[in-house]
Amino acid sequence: METYRNPVLAASVVVPLVVCALLIPFRDNFDNANLALLLVLVVVAIAAFGVRLAGVFAAVSSAVWFDFFLTMPYNRFEIQHRDDIETTLLLVLIGVGVTEIAIWGRRQQARASRQRGYLDGVITTSQAVAAGGSTDELIDQVRAQLTAVLRIDGVKFVAGDKQTTAPRLNPDGTVTRAGQVVKVERDGLPTNTEIELPVQHAGAVRGRFLLTAAARIARPDLEQRKVAVALADQVGAALSSQEAAHAHL
Repeated sequence: METYRNPVLAASVVVPLVVCALLIPFRDNFDNANLALLLVLVVVAIAAFGVRLAGVFAAVSSAVWFDFFLTMPYNRFEIQHRDDIETTLLLVLIGVGVTEIAIWGRRQQARASRQRGYLDGVITTSQAVAAGGSTDELIDQVRAQLTAVLRIDGVKFVAGDKQTTAPRLNPDGTVTRAGQVVKVERDGLPTNTEIELPVQHAGAVRGRFLLTAAARIARPDLEQRKVAVALADQVGAALSSQEAAHAHL
């Protein structure tokens, strides 16, 4: 978003001015409400970029220049007719409302895209487990997926069932530290220590992933944390299958 934020902000101020100026020849032939609808389209176009401030700027700029160019007395920041006042106010309100709807829509789209990515990651890992490939390769794959899903700095794997006192990412997606639940959405993952994600299958611990989130505060939501648990469980299933295969040799 940062790559186009400034141009969109500039356009949100300038474009309504240009459109209002272009509508000057038609202001005596069309009802002001219809001209305002054209400005609403401008606001919608700018709001579609998902920059809230730009949408607000576009709504306010449209109202200001609508008043200046398209309402009597012309070329003055003054409105004499009640209908024009109402139209100007509605232009601002509708513009802000459309902006919020556009931002909500983009967030929903981004969330759906992330969910699809998480699902693809779990499916890919499940396929790797079913194929019976190298567990080392599977662990490396899951390490990369955990780093991306949780947006953390790094992940390492440690085999064995040794218990530690490190903060833990639990099967239900909660994070606990010294028996207390960490409010991840508010405070983020602990940054001063590694976070343990147990790797288990059928109730038996096969190892653990140690998650590092030291460079910046990471706030993965509950869904992301549950995906991380599911990925770790896939590794647990693979290690369990490997152990069973060795036992039959």
